[in-house]
Amino acid sequence: MTQGAGQGPVVRTATLRDFRVPPYAQVPVQGHSEHPQPQPHAPQPQAAHLPHPGDAFPDEEYPEGYTPTERDLPVINRGDTLQVPVTAPADPATAPAPLVGQGPGPGPLYVVGDVHGYLDELLAALREQGLVDEEGHWAAGNARLWFLGDFTDRGPDGIGVIDLVMRLSAEAAAAGGYCKALMGNHELLLLGAKRFGDTPVNSGAGTATFQAAWLLNGGQKSDMDRLQDVHVQWMSRLDAIVEQDGHLLLHSDTTAYLEYGDTIEDVNDTVHEILTRNDADECWDLFRKFTKRFAFRDEGGVNAVRELLAAYGGQRVVHGHSPIPYLLGEVGTEDADGENTGPVVEGPHVYADGLAIAMDGGVTMAGKLLVQQLPLPH
Repeated sequence: MTQGAGQGPVVRTATLRDFRVPPYAQVPVQGHSEHPQPQPHAPQPQAAHLPHPGDAFPDEEYPEGYTPTERDLPVINRGDTLQVPVTAPADPATAPAPLVGQGPGPGPLYVVGDVHGYLDELLAALREQGLVDEEGHWAAGNARLWFLGDFTDRGPDGIGVIDLVMRLSAEAAAAGGYCKALMGNHELLLLGAKRFGDTPVNSGAGTATFQAAWLLNGGQKSDMDRLQDVHVQWMSRLDAIVEQDGHLLLHSDTTAYLEYGDTIEDVNDTVHEILTRNDADECWDLFRKFTKRFAFRDEGGVNAVRELLAAYGGQRVVHGHSPIPYLLGEVGTEDADGENTGPVVEGPHVYADGLAIAMDGGVTMAGKLLVQQLPLPH
């Protein structure tokens, strides 16, 4: 179930529909009764074989109006898709760390899919690619790293993830590289919950609130308690779309970006202006459009990708947002012994005649947090 105000430990849950606020959530949400102190980020001794918070699955019935994503989102046939395998890393005890970003000129380009608060998994994936060292500091020289958005909600430490990305940005710049991030729909949702709370907004299907939608979509009380002005300012300044080395990077697999400008600069400027105006209804409409998905699949998907590429440049779209397990129809089942069998994600998912690359490995559903160098290998 979604973790909200005053609830217990974080559990791994099925991804919710980001764009629907059910009737029971369309009421003011009561204030939080607990105010835990921020936790230090010093490295902690690791207990042997402790279960990760995300390994648990809820036993309770879903409340009215709460619909798990796997019941709602259509899937595509496996025959229409391609999944890029990723070679298993060598034993870290015997293999030297790879040297990344040590050559002249612009360094190699990497992208990171949706993180959703899973800080430990993020650090492990970055280490595996040689982008950070054992202490989590930038180790990739002039490499270029882009996060595709959705840093918070559902997982245990969204603010820790944002703090890490902000620190890596400074460390990478000092080393001659860079670490940058794009705006995801969950950044818009967290900003809205912080700024507007229970203020009613016109959702197009009745009255809703950012606070209710944030809780419904995995908002964590610990993140809200630790959210500071520096985090709000950083998220508010994120771009929505960028082109790098022939790859059009964006968060959501939607053509809604076209509604905000004819060029990449226009889109980013428009998004920043909306957030600066701070109008609840306008921000809600932006959030709602950025939750749209699956524009690049099935009939018409190839044309949708080409429309974006024609407007903004690039040869391929690289996105997060829609988990690869849903695109592949592998959302996990229970075997005869009652054990959950999570989806198998080996790497990025290439589809739409090779024009689209999906990077959300489904870490919130026992999938994999993806960090991938571009261009992809053949």
